[in-house]
Amino acid sequence: MKPLDVIYTIRAILGVLTALICLFLRINDIFVALAIASLIYLLSDKVLKQIFIGKVDRSEVTRTGMGVFFITWIFLWILTYTFMKSFFGWSVFL
Repeated sequence: MKPLDVIYTIRAILGVLTALICLFLRINDIFVALAIASLIYLLSDKVLKQIFIGKVDRSEVTRTGMGVFFITWIFLWILTYTFMKSFFGWSVFL
């Protein structure tokens, strides 16, 4: 795989993990959730820049996968939150 493909895939997976983190922490405020997602994105950006130093331009690392990260995070967080809240209630899983 090309380095940019690896970065894109990592960001998609991190979007899923961020949604699960927001779900398990029972975050229901969009601003807190956005802060957590932004923090995870910025931390992943620093780590990925160090991993792919010399292989990919630093600005490309930052831009690659930004959309898929945030869209995956918000979609899965809303979907799982709605599913847990309406069908099971919080007491079954959390």
